[in-house]
Amino acid sequence: MSDLNSFLEPGMLVEHPRQPDWGTGQVQSNIGGKITVNFQEVGKVVIDGSRVELIPVIKT
Repeated sequence: MSDLNSFLEPGMLVEHPRQPDWGTGQVQSNIGGKITVNFQEVGKVVIDGSRVELIPVIKT
């Protein structure tokens, strides 16, 4: 399976599609398909980018 999140870079804002209660998270790193995100409500979480497609948040 391909990494659906390969474009994510540190500083980008994202949401987890299956965990909306986690709030908006900021990407800390994206190395080898493992994405570390600091979420407002749960803190730092490491996500397998081949299993979960994070949703980019665009601030307007």
